[in-house]
Amino acid sequence: MDVVTLLPSATEIVAGLGVQPVGTSHECDYPPDVADLPDVNTTRIDASASSEAINEQVARAESGDGVYEIDVALLERLDPDLIVTQGICDVCAVDTVLVEEVVADCGIDAEILTTDPHHLSDLYADVERIGAALGREERASEWVAELRERVDAVEAAVSAAVVEDGDADRPSVAILDWLDPVMVAGHWIPEIVESAGGTYSMADPGDRSTPREWETVRDADPDVLVAAPCGFDLEQTRANLGDLTQREGWRGLRSVRAGRAYVMDGHHYVNRPGPRLVDTLELLAATLHPGQFDVPPADVVRPLSEVTAPTNL
Repeated sequence: MDVVTLLPSATEIVAGLGVQPVGTSHECDYPPDVADLPDVNTTRIDASASSEAINEQVARAESGDGVYEIDVALLERLDPDLIVTQGICDVCAVDTVLVEEVVADCGIDAEILTTDPHHLSDLYADVERIGAALGREERASEWVAELRERVDAVEAAVSAAVVEDGDADRPSVAILDWLDPVMVAGHWIPEIVESAGGTYSMADPGDRSTPREWETVRDADPDVLVAAPCGFDLEQTRANLGDLTQREGWRGLRSVRAGRAYVMDGHHYVNRPGPRLVDTLELLAATLHPGQFDVPPADVVRPLSEVTAPTNL
């Protein structure tokens, strides 16, 4: 079966089920061997720009021709049997409506499978739905069971770590998936933070990521703050940290004073609803409960103080 995947999480799922896509999105980079596959879509956004500039570009694109463009000629040549796309966010990846329009116009005989995850349970369902579409039901079921076992193991370890002190060892957490404007991560993140042994008061499980006034974050004053902008690796996040550190009251935040402000690879581990969300859970558990888990790799999670110095605000 020939498959085109139009978002990174779908590419990871399809590859993990033992099928190599014939085409992917421009952002697909994991597993590493998919990076050389043809890009079926392009973006009208300069992803190397600052967070403020990207936000402005997205606003202009959404009021014009849209954020993404599909390479129609390439899609016709690939002639896939299955196209996996998404309905969660028309900024993050090509959405279902655009794909349906292109497929209808070209007369491509392809099934369109749409993912729209907001919880870990939705991730499991996506693995099983894609597995069924690929004829890999058994592998999908085994994989979901493995993922659930890993989640259960983290939750058990966290429970053992906090059993004596109760809520005192469940720090309050805020994860920011954009810096200018500040956005508080929603969707699967509140659930993951809770499973990792933290509390997440700024969004409920399944909520969409939402822009917030900086004063709201400052007033919440979480014990742990994680900067993990959508689409940014650690280096690009570091380059944009002034969007946080130059804000009024930054240095007075509880997380900053305690050395519990971090940067995290948002591109691979926070904003991508694929199987590595379970890795994200394990990484956050290690970050929230140092000494109870293996230290997270420095190219994935680092204390913010190691990559930049806070201002005197």
